[in-house]
Amino acid sequence: PENDFTKKFWGRINLNTATSLFYFYKKSKTQNLIHNLKYKGKKEVGVILGKMLGKTLTKSPLYQDIDLIIPIPLHLKKEIQRGYNQSSVFAQGLSETMNIPWSSDILIRNIHTETQTKKSRLERFENVVRAFEIRKPRLLENQHVLLVDDVLTTGATLEAGAIKLLEVEGVKVSMATIAFAKND
Repeated sequence: PENDFTKKFWGRINLNTATSLFYFYKKSKTQNLIHNLKYKGKKEVGVILGKMLGKTLTKSPLYQDIDLIIPIPLHLKKEIQRGYNQSSVFAQGLSETMNIPWSSDILIRNIHTETQTKKSRLERFENVVRAFEIRKPRLLENQHVLLVDDVLTTGATLEAGAIKLLEVEGVKVSMATIAFAKND
C-alpha cells in the first residue's frame, strides 16, 4: 500500500493504492517499449504489458475490489493524430486478465493541452488541472476505480484525473502505470 508511487501523492489526493510494472530510465528497454507504444504504432505492446501487470494484480488483495478501469484520456485531436490512446490499450490488457470492465468514455479530456515533456511538476499540473471532465457520474458512484496511464513522471496528469474522479460521491481511486520514471 505504501511505495514510491503512492508517496508521490501524499498530501495531494486520497489515493487507495498504486503500482507500476517497470521503472523507467532513459535509454532503457522500458523507454524503448514506451516509445514503440506511443510513437511507432505498436498498440500490441500496451495490451501485452497490461496483461502482464493484470496477472500480478489479480493476486494482490489491494486490487480485489476494483470495479472499473479508466485510462487517462487523450484529447480527441491528439488521439486522432496518434491513431489510438496508449493508456486505453494498456487498460484493455489489464481488463482482459483481471476480468474487470474498462471505459474510455467516462473520464474525458475536454481541453487540448500542450506536451508535458519539458515542464516542471507545477507547470504540468497547471497545464492539465482543468482538462478533464466526467461523463455519466452516476455510473461511478461508490465505485473503486483503477486509473491507468503509460508513465508516471511528476504525477500531475494522474493527479488531475483523480481529483475529477474523486468529485463523484463514494469513489475510491487506485492507480497503475506501465512505468515509474526514476531520475537516478
